[in-house]
Amino acid sequence: MELPVELFLALRYLRPRRSFVSVITVLSFLGVTVGVMVLIVVLSVMAGFRQRLDAKIIGFNAHITVSMADGEVMYDYEKAMELIKKDPDVLAVSPIIRGPVLVEFHDRMTPAFIKSVPTEGDDPVLPLSQYLIMGEYELRGDSVIVGSEWSRRNAAFPGDKIDIFGPTFLKSIRDQRAGVKGDVPLPEEPTIRGVFKTGQFDYDLNFLLVSTEMAQHIWGMNNAVHGIAVRVKDPIMAVAVRDRLNNSILPPTLNARTWMDDNRELFNAIATERVVMTFILFMVMLVAAFGLCSTLITITVQKSREIGLMKALGASDAQVSGVFLFHGVVVGVVGSIGGTICGLALLHFRNPFRDFILRVFHVDVFSSKVYGFPEIPAVIDPANVALIAFSAVAICILAALIPAVNAARLAPARALRYE
Repeated sequence: MELPVELFLALRYLRPRRSFVSVITVLSFLGVTVGVMVLIVVLSVMAGFRQRLDAKIIGFNAHITVSMADGEVMYDYEKAMELIKKDPDVLAVSPIIRGPVLVEFHDRMTPAFIKSVPTEGDDPVLPLSQYLIMGEYELRGDSVIVGSEWSRRNAAFPGDKIDIFGPTFLKSIRDQRAGVKGDVPLPEEPTIRGVFKTGQFDYDLNFLLVSTEMAQHIWGMNNAVHGIAVRVKDPIMAVAVRDRLNNSILPPTLNARTWMDDNRELFNAIATERVVMTFILFMVMLVAAFGLCSTLITITVQKSREIGLMKALGASDAQVSGVFLFHGVVVGVVGSIGGTICGLALLHFRNPFRDFILRVFHVDVFSSKVYGFPEIPAVIDPANVALIAFSAVAICILAALIPAVNAARLAPARALRYE
């Protein structure tokens, strides 16, 4: 099968020769390859990070939280729960208390957050028993379940007793110092019954699970709660359910907000970072395209005699420009294929590669202490990979367009004047 003359000449100009032009051509190939590889790796890792983060946030937080609009505690929460259940997309509701405390163990004081869960059985809104890795899921009486990171850092395990100091205790100490008479309540002394691990570093380090009754006692709330946790059929539908609750079901004194509302700043930061990283890495391919453009301009100058001969022998402007357009197509296609293969291979071995960098260079890439994940997450989207590859080819074709047009405009008489 004979190749078109334009493609034949383009491949001939791409053959390695001992000249500066061939070096620039190789660098053009490498630039496109590296650009495609880095874009695929970074966007896949950021997509995986967002997916894992969503899963962890949804796994430890309610889809929707209903609380008092003025920020006060909620007393008649049973009536509000009955109202919320009227929405057809609501699967379960439960009262929730969540707030900061101080925890003491072996004379060491650490800040933490308590999170209330039902005493009997698992939480219908947030099934947290699936995260239990040690002990038993038991919250009757003076029981508490701690996060794995808090357990590891404090060397506290099932069977150990801890002291929990809540706002009621701290307020009484303040009143005593101010001269106000009154009894100082003793701190809660629950026994650790189990250890949970969500995989999210912040939750595993800072949260303790207690019963609703104990949380009310720690916070001195009597029969009140901070809000109502709501679980819906689909987390994506949370916004629509929130709007229905706020507009037609709940009274004005109550306000519903979604898990996305509570983490909007985090999601906006991730989205902004992804856009900025995409733009910056896209510049890598543009630099490679400029290198390709300069290579083709140099080739048109060096090959002006051959271009003149082609046009003198009857070659059309389209055939001459086709030689250099095919040059850009070949560079773009080969570079895109190479970058895609390298990017997918790097994604497949991303965690062993990270361990190698840590072992050899002592650089902790994607540290679990910072990002909260034990491994580098990644989601490979075939549509994004194809878009990146086709974009690289399109950029290379555009880079070859200017030299191709200049070559097509070259007059044969001018090219062969001194031959």
